Amino acid sequence: MKKVKILIQGMHCANCTQNIEKSVNKVPGVVSCSVSLMTHKGIVEAEDSVKDAELQKAVERIGYKVVSIEH
Repeated sequence: MKKVKILIQGMHCANCTQNIEKSVNKVPGVVSCSVSLMTHKGIVEAEDSVKDAELQKAVERIGYKVVSIEH
């Protein structure tokens, strides 16, 4: 299990955070995702097999920009 921090650009409201959480939670192997509008960060708990590119794609396909991904 790993914890990943994603810095996200383009969020404006609580609905933005909910949309990102829903999209990331659909990625196979993701256990949980919590996004903060205040810090513009998402915290994802996922199985080790989940690739950063999959998480990035889940955020960007709904219109937000991933600035960085940290472990």
